[in-house]
Formats: sequence, structure tokens, C-alpha cells
Amino acid sequence: MKLGSVEPFTVDLSKNVPRMLDLVKNTTLPETSIYSDLGSSAGIDSNVLRELQKQWITDFDWDSEEEQMNGYDHFTTNVEGLKVHFIHHRSGTAGSIPLLLLHGWPGSFLEVLPLVKPLVEQAKTSQGTDVSFDIVVPSLPGFAFSQAPPPTWTIADTARIFHTLRTDILGYTAFAVNGTDWGSGIAYTLYEQYPATVRAAHFSMIPFMPKLPDQLAADNITLTESEQSQAERFAKFAATGTGYFVTHTTKPTTIGLALQDNPMGQLAWIAQQILDWSDPRAGTGPSVLTYREILRFTSLYFLTDSFLSSVFIYYSNSNGFRPEYSKASTDAPMLYSNFKYNNTFFPPAVITSLVAIFQE
Repeated sequence: MKLGSVEPFTVDLSKNVPRMLDLVKNTTLPETSIYSDLGSSAGIDSNVLRELQKQWITDFDWDSEEEQMNGYDHFTTNVEGLKVHFIHHRSGTAGSIPLLLLHGWPGSFLEVLPLVKPLVEQAKTSQGTDVSFDIVVPSLPGFAFSQAPPPTWTIADTARIFHTLRTDILGYTAFAVNGTDWGSGIAYTLYEQYPATVRAAHFSMIPFMPKLPDQLAADNITLTESEQSQAERFAKFAATGTGYFVTHTTKPTTIGLALQDNPMGQLAWIAQQILDWSDPRAGTGPSVLTYREILRFTSLYFLTDSFLSSVFIYYSNSNGFRPEYSKASTDAPMLYSNFKYNNTFFPPAVITSLVAIFQE
């Protein structure tokens, strides 16, 4: 297998920003939607979309965003014929832990940037032990600056090339992995298939089908009040929030081409998911998820022409979530963090057999 050399990379997308913003300005949204009384129950709230459009035109500064992105060390390499983009920061401290951070959709490397430098810097654990990390953040194939793979490409293929990246190309003999959304499926595959090198894994989502409240009840699982609330949130998501998933899984080309040269269309599609899946204070203080974050995400998709190739991950992995819960054959610890506003819900009673540590 021929391995590519590692080349420094600079984010340089500014030349296409004026055209993107012209398209945004020339998109006419209705002053009043005939369905405005529905708010966000039938999709993105038209008032929210108008406010996002206004901020994109008047307040959003791509040059500043690009400068911030280039404050990190970007690289590209070739693995199995695919160009792979990644960020790589070493702590420079003896005994640092190599850690691979994996994003999902509609995310990108942007979603984990705030973690990179704090993790690289030496800190102390709650037990007083010094700890730091060597961080690698790749863009999934078909996302941002990583080349689009063929339509038959699965998360197992991505796991394999990321293992090659981390070991054969970057020279690490062992590493830990963190994943969320599609990144969790890739991370779990790494954890399961490469036990000699993947020595710990952390998830905020796992690639198993969550159980609905009636299934939990049938299994005689009693939930706390907080768990019941999370179970109901998942049930609502399963009933009304998976339209995007069906579209991506069955007709990715249609939605991809429809939105390919339509930044406002991409914004509506992406923002609706982010707002639905996040802290309900999203877009307002004191939530850390601001409209600026949504505009950064969407701008990166549009400027890299990666919307269509990114949604193909659903089509290529229609069976990406496993119906049966099974523990990987490895002695490496697996950790799961349960966040209040996750759409998926895995109570301790369901996954304690899989994990070493469950935390909320």
C-alpha cells in the first residue's frame, strides 16, 4: 500500500465568499410565512431563518473565521488514493496520550476546534495526575477538505484509513479515540477491530439502535425522572425528527443537487438540525451555541462544495446502527457521557455491560 506524504495545508476559501454572500442577499424569504404559527414544529422557524440570513449578510466575517481556523496546524495526506485533511497538534510533553477526535454530520472539524489547544496543554486530573494529549482531528471523507469517496464507502473503510493515518503515517503505536454521531460509528469500529492499538474509547453516542420507552418498559427497566425526560425526547425525535435521515439515506443526490449552489437552502437544512438537536436556548444567551457557529458550519459546507458528498455517508451506511448490543472483544476501557439534550438515549441499565464508565 502506497502511503502519501504529509503536506502542510492552509484554509483559503475567501475568493468565493463574495459570490456566496450575493446568493444569500438575493434569496427572498417571505415576510410572513403562512405557517408561521407552527414555529419550529414543522421545520425551521421562518423568523429564525430570516435572522440568520440578516446576520450572515451584515455581521459574519469569513476572513476572521478563516484566520482563526489557520491558527491550527492543518495537513493533508493520501491514504488508499483519497486525500485526507486533518489537524495535528502534539503536546510536546512526555507521556502525552494520543487522541483521535471524530465528528459527524452536520458537523466538521470545526466542532472540536475549541477542544484542541486545551487538550494539548498539560493539566491535572481529579486525582492530581499530570495529563496532556497529542490531538488528531481528521475531516471525514467527503467532508470539508477531505476527498469524496466512492458511494460504496463505509464507516469501516473510514476507520481503516484513519487507523493507517494515525499509525503508519503519523507513527503512533497506540491511541485513544472519541466519536459522536457518525464519528461514533467510526470510533467504535476502530475500538472493536484494532484492539492492539486503540487502547481507550469515549462516546457521547454509540452506534446501536436506542430503545424507545415502550421497549425499555418491556425489558422491565425503570427510569429516573431525568431519564424519563430524555427517553421522551428520543421518542419525539424518532417520531418527528428523522426526515433528514430518510432523505439522506434514500435520495442523497436529490437533496445534494437541490442545495448544491444554494447557501440559504443549505443554511435552512443544517440550522434546523443543529437547533433541534441542541440546548433549547440555542442562538440565545447563555447558550454557547450561537448563530455564528451555525453560519460557520454552513459557510464551510458551501465554500468547500461538500454538502452532497457529506450526506452520502447515510446512503453508504444505511445499516450503520446495530440492532443488537454487543461488547467489543477488547480489554481497552470504553467510556460513555450522557448529555441531557442528546437525541439518542442509552440509560445505564442498557449499556453498562458495554462500558467501563458511564457519566452524566
